[in-house]
Amino acid sequence: MRFEPITLSGNHVRLEPLQRDHLPSLARAIEDGQLWRLMVTSVPHPDQLPSFYEQAQADQQAGTALVFATIDQATGTVLGSTRFMHTDWGHQRTEIGFTFLAQSHWRTAINTEAKQLMLQHAFAGLNFNRVAFMTDHLNHRSRNAILRLGAKQEGILRQHMVMADGRIRDSVVFSISQHEWPGINSLLQEKLGN
Repeated sequence: MRFEPITLSGNHVRLEPLQRDHLPSLARAIEDGQLWRLMVTSVPHPDQLPSFYEQAQADQQAGTALVFATIDQATGTVLGSTRFMHTDWGHQRTEIGFTFLAQSHWRTAINTEAKQLMLQHAFAGLNFNRVAFMTDHLNHRSRNAILRLGAKQEGILRQHMVMADGRIRDSVVFSISQHEWPGINSLLQEKLGN
């Protein structure tokens, strides 16, 4: 099984399957805050976007990922990227991650609505049982954002990843399950004023 390309649209954000023509605008979003320099993330440098795109396409062909360009609904501007990843169709689970957003749009409705749209698609559209999130133990901003979505922290994977700078990262795992989704969706809709 694999993801069918789909565009997810809300009031604030549109998630379009990532295409090569998104890359110049995606580079500008990454430059907004020099996101590749953030120690607690794995954002590609703008010069690395061609290989980022090729890997995204390979993951999509393998059926484990669906990569989106995050687009401001009002202006049509590409603000970042997010994806379904590490998908296991047999166990009906996926992960939402590799998310990055132009710094000027942090703490806006963009990320919240993007996650609400993805979660709705995962649970209502694809009937997944579980959606996970994972972030660096040191990334308190990301951890708090995931908790604000209504996800529950499950634990810490110690010595889990080697980062680009050689630091060995502990990763915090969160999840939302199918039976939790209706209540969480209502809370997210309220936050978004829908």
